Amino acid sequence: FVFVTDYATGIRPFYHMRHADDPTLTNSYDLVFNGVEISTGAQREHRVDVLVEQAKEKGLDPEELGFYLDFFRYGVPPHGGFGMGLSRVIMLLLHQPSIREVTYLFRGPNRLTP
Repeated sequence: FVFVTDYATGIRPFYHMRHADDPTLTNSYDLVFNGVEISTGAQREHRVDVLVEQAKEKGLDPEELGFYLDFFRYGVPPHGGFGMGLSRVIMLLLHQPSIREVTYLFRGPNRLTP
């Protein structure tokens, strides 16, 4: 297992919090197992004014994010999150060449439902 940390702001979403001492980096990580990313996580930005500015930097229109930003206008505590790709872990543990081999209903760019 390897943790890859301190990603550049240019390759992370606008809602990832930036380092206090180096605003070109985010407080985020990827967890890599046998060369495959199995988890991504970050400390999330909770200050609405910072979120608006970072969204603009990414070319997003804050007006289109109104419903999302409203949560933060009413106060959101500092928080973080991560996503674990359980199917990826199973694929690696079972030495399978593709995630399709371990997923009942694979969802990809050409199949989103069911």
